[in-house]
Amino acid sequence: MGEVEEFAARVRALKEGDGRSYEALGRRLGVSASTLHRYCSGAAVPESFAVVERLARLCGATAEEVRELEERWRRADLVRRPLARPAVPVPAGVTVPGRVSASEPAPGDASAPRAAPAPAPVPVPARPRRGRKAWLVVGAVAGVVALTLGAVLLPGRGREPREGAQPETAPPFTYTVASLWENGCGHTYLADRPPARVPAPPMSADAGRWAGALGAVDGGQTLVRLTVQGKGASAVVLHGLHVRVVGRAAPLPWAAYRMDEGCGGAVTPRLFAVDLDAPRPLARPVDGYDASGEEGREIPAVRFPYTVTAAEPEELLVSARAVRCDCRWYLELEWSAEGRTGVARIADPRGEAFRTSGRAEGSPVHAYDPAKGLWITGSESGQGG
Repeated sequence: MGEVEEFAARVRALKEGDGRSYEALGRRLGVSASTLHRYCSGAAVPESFAVVERLARLCGATAEEVRELEERWRRADLVRRPLARPAVPVPAGVTVPGRVSASEPAPGDASAPRAAPAPAPVPVPARPRRGRKAWLVVGAVAGVVALTLGAVLLPGRGREPREGAQPETAPPFTYTVASLWENGCGHTYLADRPPARVPAPPMSADAGRWAGALGAVDGGQTLVRLTVQGKGASAVVLHGLHVRVVGRAAPLPWAAYRMDEGCGGAVTPRLFAVDLDAPRPLARPVDGYDASGEEGREIPAVRFPYTVTAAEPEELLVSARAVRCDCRWYLELEWSAEGRTGVARIADPRGEAFRTSGRAEGSPVHAYDPAKGLWITGSESGQGG
Protein backbone atom coordinates (compact mmCIF):
# COMPACT_ATOMS: atom_id res chain seq x y z
CA MET A 1 0.00 0.00 0.00
CA GLY A 2 1.40 3.42 -0.97
CA GLU A 3 1.83 6.39 1.37
CA VAL A 4 -1.27 8.20 0.04
CA GLU A 5 -3.42 5.07 0.33
CA GLU A 6 -2.12 4.39 3.86
CA PHE A 7 -2.92 7.94 4.92
CA ALA A 8 -6.40 7.73 3.36
CA ALA A 9 -7.04 4.41 5.15
CA ARG A 10 -6.19 6.02 8.52
CA VAL A 11 -8.50 8.96 7.86
CA ARG A 12 -11.25 6.63 6.64
CA ALA A 13 -10.91 4.51 9.79
CA LEU A 14 -11.40 7.62 11.94
CA LYS A 15 -14.53 8.57 10.03
CA GLU A 16 -16.01 5.07 10.11
CA GLY A 17 -15.20 4.64 13.81
CA ASP A 18 -16.99 7.88 14.61
CA GLY A 19 -20.13 6.85 12.76
CA ARG A 20 -21.21 10.30 11.63
CA SER A 21 -21.85 11.13 7.98
CA TYR A 22 -19.49 13.08 5.74
CA GLU A 23 -21.93 16.01 5.86
CA ALA A 24 -22.11 16.02 9.67
CA LEU A 25 -18.33 15.86 10.12
CA GLY A 26 -17.74 18.37 7.34
CA ARG A 27 -19.97 20.91 9.10
CA ARG A 28 -17.88 20.61 12.25
CA LEU A 29 -14.64 20.93 10.30
CA GLY A 30 -15.72 23.74 7.97
CA VAL A 31 -15.14 21.71 4.79
CA SER A 32 -17.55 20.25 2.25
CA ALA A 33 -18.68 16.63 2.41
CA SER A 34 -17.14 15.98 -1.02
CA THR A 35 -13.76 17.32 0.14
CA LEU A 36 -13.79 15.08 3.22
CA HIS A 37 -14.74 12.11 1.03
CA ARG A 38 -11.73 12.78 -1.24
CA TYR A 39 -9.44 12.71 1.79
CA CYS A 40 -10.90 9.36 2.88
CA SER A 41 -10.70 7.83 -0.60
CA GLY A 42 -7.15 9.00 -1.35
CA ALA A 43 -8.22 11.21 -4.26
CA ALA A 44 -6.73 14.25 -2.48
CA VAL A 45 -4.27 14.99 0.32
CA PRO A 46 -4.96 18.06 2.51
CA GLU A 47 -2.47 20.90 1.99
CA SER A 48 -2.14 21.34 5.77
CA PHE A 49 -2.45 18.91 8.67
CA ALA A 50 -4.70 21.23 10.71
CA VAL A 51 -8.00 19.98 9.28
CA VAL A 52 -6.93 16.33 9.74
CA GLU A 53 -5.87 17.01 13.32
CA ARG A 54 -9.25 18.55 14.05
CA LEU A 55 -10.95 15.51 12.52
CA ALA A 56 -8.83 13.17 14.64
CA ARG A 57 -9.63 15.00 17.86
CA LEU A 58 -13.30 15.25 16.91
CA CYS A 59 -13.35 11.46 16.45
CA GLY A 60 -11.67 10.83 19.82
CA ALA A 61 -8.14 9.93 18.66
CA THR A 62 -5.41 9.71 21.29
CA ALA A 63 -2.35 11.96 21.27
CA GLU A 64 -0.23 9.06 19.99
CA GLU A 65 -2.71 8.37 17.18
CA VAL A 66 -2.62 12.05 16.20
CA ARG A 67 1.19 12.02 16.05
CA GLU A 68 1.19 8.86 13.93
CA LEU A 69 -1.47 10.35 11.64
CA GLU A 70 0.63 13.49 11.19
CA GLU A 71 3.60 11.38 10.12
CA ARG A 72 1.38 9.53 7.63
CA TRP A 73 0.11 12.87 6.28
CA ARG A 74 3.66 14.19 5.92
CA ARG A 75 4.74 11.16 3.89
CA ALA A 76 1.62 11.30 1.72
CA ASP A 77 2.16 15.02 1.16
CA LEU A 78 5.73 14.37 -0.01
CA VAL A 79 4.49 11.76 -2.47
CA ARG A 80 1.56 13.80 -3.82
CA ARG A 81 3.31 17.17 -4.07
CA PRO A 82 7.09 16.52 -4.21
CA LEU A 83 7.78 19.66 -6.28
CA ALA A 84 6.13 21.96 -3.75
CA ARG A 85 9.19 21.91 -1.50
CA PRO A 86 11.59 24.88 -1.47
CA ALA A 87 14.11 24.89 -4.32
CA VAL A 88 16.51 27.28 -2.57
CA PRO A 89 20.09 25.95 -2.61
CA VAL A 90 21.28 25.20 0.92
CA PRO A 91 24.93 25.21 2.03
CA ALA A 92 26.38 22.03 3.46
CA GLY A 93 25.59 21.51 7.12
CA VAL A 94 22.51 23.78 7.09
CA THR A 95 19.13 22.12 7.66
CA VAL A 96 15.86 23.66 6.48
CA PRO A 97 12.77 22.49 8.47
CA GLY A 98 10.57 20.18 6.42
CA ARG A 99 13.11 19.77 3.59
CA VAL A 100 14.61 16.44 2.56
CA SER A 101 18.15 16.69 1.24
CA ALA A 102 18.77 15.25 -2.21
CA SER A 103 21.60 13.20 -0.73
CA GLU A 104 19.44 11.66 2.00
CA PRO A 105 16.84 8.90 1.60
CA ALA A 106 13.24 9.85 2.25
CA PRO A 107 11.79 8.65 5.60
CA GLY A 108 10.97 4.97 5.46
CA ASP A 109 12.78 4.42 2.11
CA ALA A 110 15.22 1.61 2.84
CA SER A 111 16.01 1.10 -0.85
CA ALA A 112 17.34 4.60 -1.42
CA PRO A 113 21.13 4.75 -1.99
CA ARG A 114 23.20 6.21 0.82
CA ALA A 115 25.07 9.42 0.16
CA ALA A 116 28.76 9.12 -0.67
CA PRO A 117 31.14 10.39 2.04
CA ALA A 118 32.32 13.94 1.60
CA PRO A 119 35.80 14.24 0.03
CA ALA A 120 38.70 15.19 2.27
CA PRO A 121 39.44 18.91 2.36
CA VAL A 122 42.15 20.08 -0.03
CA PRO A 123 44.90 22.13 1.61
CA VAL A 124 44.84 25.75 0.55
CA PRO A 125 48.17 27.55 0.14
CA ALA A 126 48.71 30.39 2.57
CA ARG A 127 47.96 33.83 1.14
CA PRO A 128 50.02 36.95 1.73
CA ARG A 129 48.94 38.81 4.83
CA ARG A 130 46.45 41.57 4.12
CA GLY A 131 46.24 44.93 5.66
CA ARG A 132 43.63 45.98 8.21
CA LYS A 133 41.55 47.83 5.60
CA ALA A 134 41.30 44.78 3.34
CA TRP A 135 40.09 42.58 6.22
CA LEU A 136 37.45 45.15 7.17
CA VAL A 137 36.09 44.95 3.62
CA VAL A 138 36.07 41.13 3.73
CA GLY A 139 34.30 41.17 7.09
CA ALA A 140 31.62 43.54 5.81
CA VAL A 141 30.98 41.37 2.75
CA ALA A 142 30.76 38.25 4.92
CA GLY A 143 28.21 39.97 7.15
CA VAL A 144 26.03 40.86 4.18
CA VAL A 145 26.22 37.28 2.88
CA ALA A 146 25.25 35.90 6.31
CA LEU A 147 22.26 38.21 6.58
CA THR A 148 21.13 37.33 3.05
CA LEU A 149 21.48 33.60 3.70
CA GLY A 150 19.50 33.94 6.91
CA ALA A 151 16.70 35.72 5.05
CA VAL A 152 16.56 32.89 2.48
CA LEU A 153 16.59 30.01 4.96
CA LEU A 154 14.29 31.28 7.68
CA PRO A 155 10.69 29.98 7.41
CA GLY A 156 8.29 32.54 5.94
CA ARG A 157 5.39 31.97 8.33
CA GLY A 158 4.22 34.92 10.35
CA ARG A 159 6.07 37.58 8.38
CA GLU A 160 5.08 41.16 9.03
CA PRO A 161 4.48 43.93 6.43
CA ARG A 162 7.65 45.65 5.33
CA GLU A 163 5.90 48.90 4.56
CA GLY A 164 3.70 51.11 6.71
CA ALA A 165 3.96 52.46 10.23
CA GLN A 166 3.11 49.20 12.01
CA PRO A 167 6.19 48.06 14.00
CA GLU A 168 7.38 44.54 13.25
CA THR A 169 6.41 42.10 16.01
CA ALA A 170 6.85 38.36 15.73
CA PRO A 171 3.32 36.92 15.98
CA PRO A 172 2.66 34.22 18.61
CA PHE A 173 1.10 31.93 16.01
CA THR A 174 1.91 30.11 12.81
CA TYR A 175 -0.19 30.09 9.69
CA THR A 176 -0.41 28.35 6.34
CA VAL A 177 -1.95 29.68 3.14
CA ALA A 178 -3.49 27.59 0.36
CA SER A 179 -5.16 28.67 -2.88
CA LEU A 180 -8.25 26.55 -3.56
CA TRP A 181 -10.87 25.84 -6.20
CA GLU A 182 -14.52 26.39 -5.38
CA ASN A 183 -15.97 23.11 -4.07
CA GLY A 184 -12.64 21.55 -4.97
CA CYS A 185 -13.39 21.42 -8.70
CA GLY A 186 -14.50 24.80 -10.07
CA HIS A 187 -12.10 27.55 -11.09
CA THR A 188 -11.19 29.80 -14.03
CA TYR A 189 -7.71 30.88 -15.11
CA LEU A 190 -6.74 33.59 -17.59
CA ALA A 191 -3.77 32.75 -19.81
CA ASP A 192 -2.15 34.59 -22.70
CA ARG A 193 -1.92 31.42 -24.79
CA PRO A 194 -4.00 29.74 -27.49
CA PRO A 195 -5.83 26.50 -26.58
CA ALA A 196 -3.34 24.38 -28.55
CA ARG A 197 -0.57 25.47 -26.15
CA VAL A 198 -2.52 24.88 -22.94
CA PRO A 199 -2.34 21.39 -21.36
CA ALA A 200 -5.33 19.56 -19.91
CA PRO A 201 -6.68 20.81 -16.56
CA PRO A 202 -4.71 19.57 -13.54
CA MET A 203 -5.90 18.13 -10.26
CA SER A 204 -6.59 20.96 -7.82
CA ALA A 205 -3.53 20.00 -5.73
CA ASP A 206 -1.31 20.54 -8.78
CA ALA A 207 -2.98 23.76 -9.93
CA GLY A 208 -0.24 26.06 -8.63
CA ARG A 209 2.46 24.48 -10.78
CA TRP A 210 0.11 24.22 -13.78
CA ALA A 211 -0.82 27.91 -13.61
CA GLY A 212 2.75 28.98 -12.87
CA ALA A 213 4.09 27.22 -15.96
CA LEU A 214 1.56 29.10 -18.12
CA GLY A 215 1.88 32.45 -16.36
CA ALA A 216 -1.87 32.14 -15.70
CA VAL A 217 -3.86 34.40 -13.37
CA ASP A 218 -6.99 33.71 -11.32
CA GLY A 219 -9.95 34.71 -13.46
CA GLY A 220 -12.72 36.46 -11.59
CA GLN A 221 -12.16 34.78 -8.21
CA THR A 222 -9.33 33.87 -5.85
CA LEU A 223 -10.26 31.47 -3.04
CA VAL A 224 -7.81 31.43 -0.13
CA ARG A 225 -7.76 29.18 2.93
CA LEU A 226 -5.85 30.62 5.89
CA THR A 227 -5.13 28.22 8.77
CA VAL A 228 -4.02 29.91 12.00
CA GLN A 229 -2.65 28.02 15.01
CA GLY A 230 -1.21 29.32 18.28
CA LYS A 231 2.29 28.39 19.35
CA GLY A 232 1.40 27.61 22.98
CA ALA A 233 -1.40 27.23 25.48
CA SER A 234 -1.94 31.00 25.77
CA ALA A 235 -4.82 32.30 23.66
CA VAL A 236 -4.20 34.63 20.74
CA VAL A 237 -7.04 37.02 19.96
CA LEU A 238 -7.64 37.71 16.26
CA HIS A 239 -9.33 41.09 15.92
CA GLY A 240 -9.84 41.53 12.21
CA LEU A 241 -8.91 40.67 8.64
CA HIS A 242 -8.13 43.60 6.34
CA VAL A 243 -7.64 43.79 2.56
CA ARG A 244 -4.86 45.88 1.02
CA VAL A 245 -4.90 46.44 -2.76
CA VAL A 246 -1.39 47.28 -3.98
CA GLY A 247 -2.08 47.45 -7.72
CA ARG A 248 -4.99 48.05 -10.10
CA ALA A 249 -5.15 47.81 -13.89
CA ALA A 250 -7.73 47.11 -16.58
CA PRO A 251 -9.00 43.51 -16.80
CA LEU A 252 -6.67 41.24 -18.73
CA PRO A 253 -7.69 40.57 -22.37
CA TRP A 254 -6.48 36.98 -22.10
CA ALA A 255 -8.45 33.82 -22.86
CA ALA A 256 -10.32 32.18 -20.01
CA TYR A 257 -9.83 28.46 -19.27
CA ARG A 258 -12.42 26.81 -17.07
CA MET A 259 -11.44 23.85 -14.97
CA ASP A 260 -14.93 22.33 -14.99
CA GLU A 261 -18.37 22.60 -16.55
CA GLY A 262 -20.07 23.38 -13.26
CA CYS A 263 -19.75 21.53 -9.97
CA GLY A 264 -21.28 21.90 -6.59
CA GLY A 265 -21.56 20.37 -3.17
CA ALA A 266 -24.20 19.86 -0.56
CA VAL A 267 -22.37 22.21 1.80
CA THR A 268 -21.45 25.81 0.97
CA PRO A 269 -18.79 26.82 3.52
CA ARG A 270 -18.88 30.00 5.55
CA LEU A 271 -16.36 32.54 4.30
CA PHE A 272 -15.23 36.14 4.06
CA ALA A 273 -16.29 37.77 0.79
CA VAL A 274 -14.14 40.52 -0.76
CA ASP A 275 -15.22 42.81 -3.62
CA LEU A 276 -11.93 43.90 -5.17
CA ASP A 277 -13.72 46.33 -7.49
CA ALA A 278 -14.72 48.46 -4.49
CA PRO A 279 -12.57 51.56 -3.75
CA ARG A 280 -11.83 50.19 -0.27
CA PRO A 281 -12.43 46.42 -0.28
CA LEU A 282 -13.59 44.84 2.98
CA ALA A 283 -13.61 41.22 4.14
CA ARG A 284 -17.31 40.64 4.94
CA PRO A 285 -18.31 37.50 6.88
CA VAL A 286 -20.88 35.43 4.98
CA ASP A 287 -22.93 32.53 6.35
CA GLY A 288 -22.57 29.11 4.78
CA TYR A 289 -25.43 26.80 3.82
CA ASP A 290 -25.98 23.08 4.25
CA ALA A 291 -28.41 21.58 1.73
CA SER A 292 -27.58 17.94 2.45
CA GLY A 293 -30.61 17.26 4.67
CA GLU A 294 -34.30 17.38 3.99
CA GLU A 295 -34.34 20.96 5.20
CA GLY A 296 -31.41 23.25 4.51
CA ARG A 297 -29.79 25.20 7.31
CA GLU A 298 -27.42 28.14 7.57
CA ILE A 299 -23.88 27.77 8.90
CA PRO A 300 -23.08 30.89 10.98
CA ALA A 301 -20.11 32.87 9.68
CA VAL A 302 -16.95 33.47 11.68
CA ARG A 303 -17.03 36.97 13.12
CA PHE A 304 -14.19 38.73 14.87
CA PRO A 305 -12.85 38.76 17.47
CA TYR A 306 -12.11 35.14 18.31
CA THR A 307 -9.21 33.16 19.74
CA VAL A 308 -6.78 30.44 18.68
CA THR A 309 -4.37 28.25 20.63
CA ALA A 310 -2.03 25.41 19.75
CA ALA A 311 -4.83 22.92 20.46
CA GLU A 312 -7.58 24.97 18.81
CA PRO A 313 -6.57 26.26 15.36
CA GLU A 314 -8.96 28.05 13.03
CA GLU A 315 -9.46 28.05 9.28
CA LEU A 316 -10.57 31.22 7.51
CA LEU A 317 -11.85 31.01 3.94
CA VAL A 318 -11.59 34.19 1.85
CA SER A 319 -13.31 34.57 -1.53
CA ALA A 320 -12.07 37.64 -3.43
CA ARG A 321 -13.80 38.55 -6.70
CA ALA A 322 -12.96 41.03 -9.44
CA VAL A 323 -14.87 42.01 -12.58
CA ARG A 324 -13.60 45.47 -13.55
CA CYS A 325 -9.94 45.26 -12.51
CA ASP A 326 -6.71 43.29 -12.63
CA CYS A 327 -5.96 43.56 -8.90
CA ARG A 328 -2.91 42.67 -6.81
CA TRP A 329 -3.67 42.42 -3.11
CA TYR A 330 -2.83 40.85 0.22
CA LEU A 331 -4.43 40.39 3.64
CA GLU A 332 -3.54 41.76 7.06
CA LEU A 333 -4.48 39.77 10.17
CA GLU A 334 -4.72 41.94 13.29
CA TRP A 335 -3.91 40.17 16.58
CA SER A 336 -3.12 40.61 20.27
CA ALA A 337 -1.71 38.30 22.94
CA GLU A 338 -0.10 38.67 26.38
CA GLY A 339 0.00 42.45 26.20
CA ARG A 340 1.38 42.58 22.65
CA THR A 341 -0.33 43.59 19.42
CA GLY A 342 0.58 43.28 15.79
CA VAL A 343 -0.51 42.84 12.18
CA ALA A 344 0.62 39.81 10.14
CA ARG A 345 0.82 40.20 6.38
CA ILE A 346 -0.77 37.28 4.52
CA ALA A 347 0.44 36.77 0.93
CA ASP A 348 0.08 33.87 -1.50
CA PRO A 349 1.92 30.55 -0.94
CA ARG A 350 4.94 31.95 -2.84
CA GLY A 351 5.11 35.04 -0.62
CA GLU A 352 3.84 37.36 -3.37
CA ALA A 353 0.67 39.45 -3.56
CA PHE A 354 -2.45 37.60 -4.66
CA ARG A 355 -3.60 38.48 -8.19
CA THR A 356 -7.19 38.38 -9.42
CA SER A 357 -8.38 39.73 -12.77
CA GLY A 358 -11.76 40.16 -14.37
CA ARG A 359 -12.11 39.07 -17.98
CA ALA A 360 -11.99 41.73 -20.68
CA GLU A 361 -15.14 41.99 -22.75
CA GLY A 362 -15.01 39.82 -25.86
CA SER A 363 -12.14 37.60 -24.72
CA PRO A 364 -12.70 33.89 -25.48
CA VAL A 365 -13.78 31.29 -22.92
CA HIS A 366 -12.63 27.68 -23.21
CA ALA A 367 -13.72 24.49 -21.47
CA TYR A 368 -11.98 21.13 -21.68
CA ASP A 369 -13.64 18.17 -23.39
CA PRO A 370 -12.06 15.02 -21.87
CA ALA A 371 -13.64 12.78 -24.50
CA LYS A 372 -11.93 14.68 -27.33
CA GLY A 373 -8.87 15.59 -25.30
CA LEU A 374 -8.93 19.26 -26.28
CA TRP A 375 -10.17 22.70 -25.30
CA ILE A 376 -13.39 23.90 -26.91
CA THR A 377 -14.80 27.42 -27.05
CA GLY A 378 -17.53 27.97 -24.48
CA SER A 379 -20.23 30.60 -24.05
CA GLU A 380 -19.61 34.18 -23.08
CA SER A 381 -21.17 34.06 -19.63
CA GLY A 382 -20.11 37.25 -17.92
CA GLN A 383 -16.93 39.24 -17.43
CA GLY A 384 -16.05 37.60 -14.17
CA GLY A 385 -15.17 34.38 -16.02
